[in-house]
Amino acid sequence: MLYIVPTPVGNLEDITLRAIRILKEVDLILAEDTRQTKKLLNHYHIETKLIAYHKFNEHRSVESLTSKLQSGVQMALVSDCGTPGISDPGQILISACVAQKIPLQTLPGPTAFVPALVNSGFATNEFIFIGFLPHKKGRQTKLKEIALEKRTLILYESPYRVIKLLEELKEHLKPEREISISREISKMFEETVTGNLEELISHFSIKEPRGEFVFVISGHSD
Repeated sequence: MLYIVPTPVGNLEDITLRAIRILKEVDLILAEDTRQTKKLLNHYHIETKLIAYHKFNEHRSVESLTSKLQSGVQMALVSDCGTPGISDPGQILISACVAQKIPLQTLPGPTAFVPALVNSGFATNEFIFIGFLPHKKGRQTKLKEIALEKRTLILYESPYRVIKLLEELKEHLKPEREISISREISKMFEETVTGNLEELISHFSIKEPRGEFVFVISGHSD
């Protein structure tokens, strides 16, 4: 069995009792960054063996991991925070397990975009999760699609590219289009700022962007 185990996006208390139990019971935990996951395991006195599973080794490690799973090894897959496979490593191994009919279970739990979406106050009946925009090829195409999309959109961005993304959106979106930006969700310095692009550029030009960011963009209106 492969268990997909979401881990807290900030506050270490944001984890389910079932997730703690699974992490204690499995034979092996696959972690995006073993140092980061070790902090969580130490907090809950979990001593299960850890090995690294991340974007730099996930292709070459899939075959050996699926072989171990088929032999009866119980594994849990975690990322640094949130749900594996959602803008994080995991999808390749999960797809391999599905193809080889290896049992897997995905536990419900934290993911950053849900609280950011709810905090925005924008329409939640229909929305599109994009994750990180491509850095080069296809980026302009995506920005043009965002400009015309009538449903709420959700993007992830690093603090180093927040201003750049806002400036790019300004080139494509109507000036009055509202965006809600959440950062450091469930952490001590959690913040949500909502406004038009001029207001947000002004805000983050004065206040240096820090932490991980979720952009929630209101839908285009005719």
